[in-house]
Amino acid sequence: MFAIIQAAGHQFRVEPGTHIDVDKLGADAGAEVTFDQVLLVSGDDGSVVAGSPAISGARVVGVVDAHHRGPKVRVFKFKRRKGMRRTMGHRTDLTRVRITDIAT
Repeated sequence: MFAIIQAAGHQFRVEPGTHIDVDKLGADAGAEVTFDQVLLVSGDDGSVVAGSPAISGARVVGVVDAHHRGPKVRVFKFKRRKGMRRTMGHRTDLTRVRITDIAT
């Protein structure tokens, strides 16, 4: 059984027991989070339920494992023949969520 959810503007394919990294959530480690934007659910018997855009009443439950930071992204800008060079970068704050249940 798997589901496709939308969280923080991104879509994820999740199954019970998998881990996903989403943008930082306000929940503490060990807290339970619920994702209500379920776009598609596929059952073990091969049945598929798709929403338009979301399935009403469906939810995916997970547990917050940890908060961490993503990889460093470097941004380099320059303009040729002008002497303008600028290096910037950032690291995104992420939350690792372990999916525990898919309820339709």
